[in-house]
Amino acid sequence: MAARRLLYRIRENDSVAVALAPLSAGTLLSPEETGIPGFSLTLADSVPQAHKVALRDIAPGEAVIKYGYPIGTASAKITAGAHVHVHNLATGLSEGGEYRWKGGAEREGIEAPFPPVIPGGELPDILAFPREDGQIGIRNEVWIVPTVGCVNRTAEALARWADSEFGRRDIDGAYAWTHPYGCSQMGDDHAMTRTVLADLVRHPNAGGVLVLGLGCENNAVEEFKAALGGYDPRRVRFLVTQKAGDEIAEGRALLAELAAFAAQARRQRVPASRLVIGMKCGGSDGLSGITANALVGRVTDTLTSLGGTAILTEVPEMFGAEQMLMDRCGSRELFDKTVGLIQGFKDYYRRHGQVVYENPSPGNKEGGITTLEDKSCGCVQKGGTAPVRGVLRYGERVSADPADAGLQLLEGPGNDIVSTTAMTAAGAHLILFTTGRGTPLGAPVPTLKISSNSELAAAKPGWIDFDAGRMLSGGAGNGDALLAELLALILDVASGRKKARNEENGYREIAIFKDGVTL
Repeated sequence: MAARRLLYRIRENDSVAVALAPLSAGTLLSPEETGIPGFSLTLADSVPQAHKVALRDIAPGEAVIKYGYPIGTASAKITAGAHVHVHNLATGLSEGGEYRWKGGAEREGIEAPFPPVIPGGELPDILAFPREDGQIGIRNEVWIVPTVGCVNRTAEALARWADSEFGRRDIDGAYAWTHPYGCSQMGDDHAMTRTVLADLVRHPNAGGVLVLGLGCENNAVEEFKAALGGYDPRRVRFLVTQKAGDEIAEGRALLAELAAFAAQARRQRVPASRLVIGMKCGGSDGLSGITANALVGRVTDTLTSLGGTAILTEVPEMFGAEQMLMDRCGSRELFDKTVGLIQGFKDYYRRHGQVVYENPSPGNKEGGITTLEDKSCGCVQKGGTAPVRGVLRYGERVSADPADAGLQLLEGPGNDIVSTTAMTAAGAHLILFTTGRGTPLGAPVPTLKISSNSELAAAKPGWIDFDAGRMLSGGAGNGDALLAELLALILDVASGRKKARNEENGYREIAIFKDGVTL
């Protein structure tokens, strides 16, 4: 029987590898077990699964290489076979940073480690809801969008009634996107709230929308209408509760009209390339970058190669890996926008007196991630090798022009629900959410949880939609088989044949980015 592979070296020039199972000090790993031809290694320390092992001696102050990029510097001498983690590896990040535009000849010869693979040669069409504004939706729901947090409970009561009255019969369900904002905000903070709420009203997964206001808030309905711009009055209705004699009765009447309008929509066959997917990782572990995130990266490459769009956000989790993305900017303009994206978030940290490298989380560290560079290099694997086609500010929506399709970088923080809301507002039909630790949360759109390890998938089947831990087993074609399986799941969810776990559980919510005072 062939020896089981126990280490995973991501790139040939890496000085560390990832342990695929718990390893004991003193163990001699054969070349078959290290996965490196002709290379044996004796472990100097015991190493938990998903943590790093030094492949050679590393001097104090020397860069530690993983994913082909530095993930920090050795804070002490590291011997071959040693456990590499917080005790001997420190971040190399600072608040500054200089970046180089690699244009023209410098870009030639950059090879994609995972070239796009389209199982069967092409993706089948999906069944979606064409909207009159030219968008498509993959759900036909009724949404209630409060302009202010004061009417949250009213919105929830109306959503429960509409869901029981019309859900799963005439529409795919009714939901209220509650939040604590819309009043006592100023300037950019208030504008952020209004913009994101308007984006949700425009989202094509909603066949009908009730905008619910109070009447005395900053984000009053009339001002909100101005921000919203043109809308179809059959699809979008408004209710100001202070002006209603019985807001529940009036709200129910409006919801009945909206449900009747939405119920007229029918799924039709459209190319899968019209999908817009968002990508997020939360509760990552040391396997995320080589299983779940790498697999999602192949989905990105496949979809964008066909003319689809993928959104990558979590800007603070690009710190230390930003040059990877900058190297894939097809123009100097996009490069400059990407630099602005990174520097803008660093400025945001500095304004609040915070260091840019105060990450990863305790759960990340327990899972084998040591520095922010380590986390970021794994995080950006979700973007695959696709060229960067656009850079979006927070609240901006993806372009409807097919010429602009492709990988889009979106301004937004790493917080799970804030970033998934930002991608929903930007136009994502569904979100691929990778995780090594597990989480039940979901965005307003289907949020497919993809586990980085099989143990999590087995332990939390009610949360996890897809087990990417299987990337570590099987032969050379295993990655292609899992890509085909994940693409099939995505198309089934997009076509309404399956629901994501977050939809089945009713775990759907929003959170809006806040960066200002509260009056």
